[in-house]
Amino acid sequence: MNTPSDQIDFTSHVPYYLQLMNLLRAKINTVWKPGEQIPGEQELCAEYSVSRTVVRQTLRELELEGLIYRRKGKGTFVAEPKINENLVQRLTGFYQDMVERGLKPRTRVLKNVLTTASRKVARYLEIPEGSRVVELKRLRYVNDVPIQLVTSYLPYDLVPGLTEVDLTDRSLYEFLEREMGLFITRGRRSIEAVSANDEEAKLLDVPRGAPMVMLDSVSYLADGRVVEYYHAVHRGDRSRFEVELVRAHGPVQPPASADLPRSNVVPQG
Repeated sequence: MNTPSDQIDFTSHVPYYLQLMNLLRAKINTVWKPGEQIPGEQELCAEYSVSRTVVRQTLRELELEGLIYRRKGKGTFVAEPKINENLVQRLTGFYQDMVERGLKPRTRVLKNVLTTASRKVARYLEIPEGSRVVELKRLRYVNDVPIQLVTSYLPYDLVPGLTEVDLTDRSLYEFLEREMGLFITRGRRSIEAVSANDEEAKLLDVPRGAPMVMLDSVSYLADGRVVEYYHAVHRGDRSRFEVELVRAHGPVQPPASADLPRSNVVPQG
């Protein structure tokens, strides 16, 4: 049975669906577990004394937030929590970012070999095509769930001996700084929505064509040399990227009254 604080306040100016969203979100965070089926629309209508329209809007919004998912003919279930990442804006590696969040990352090294740079890799690393590079391919887990598949390319001349290093459960950036004296000072990253191919689907344990988040990144040393290019795909159902926005300039000054554009909107009130 719900307590008064767990009910809709019909005297409030807050829309009913927003109140219901907060109530269900609280249950998702404290009572219901990932994968657990939640009450159906009719049950929610009766429990909270609201219309089916309110319930449907609430469930639609929670689904857009990634907190629940629906299975046709089976019902609505609590989704696995997404993992927040700062990799779009911060010059930290995946391993360090997860540790700082109190999560348990794990790395499985799939490939760590000396090869030659393709035209694409050479362009990103700003080296001649065919130059020697280290190709490092890793599958990253968080709390034993595969989350990210990443392939890094580094100029061999900068990282001789890297192919002999065991990077299982170790940060590449930490190794570059401590063992090689290479400090990444800036980078450029792009993010894009893609679909999982056969290999990605198998390694990340998702269906082929599942939504993925792709990151392409180039990292630079203080002297301007490129030290790494990496291509990473993250599971779309378990990843959420956080970006902090900072205003570069002061408040925008309005134009002089004589320069104000004319408006065809008729004031109301």
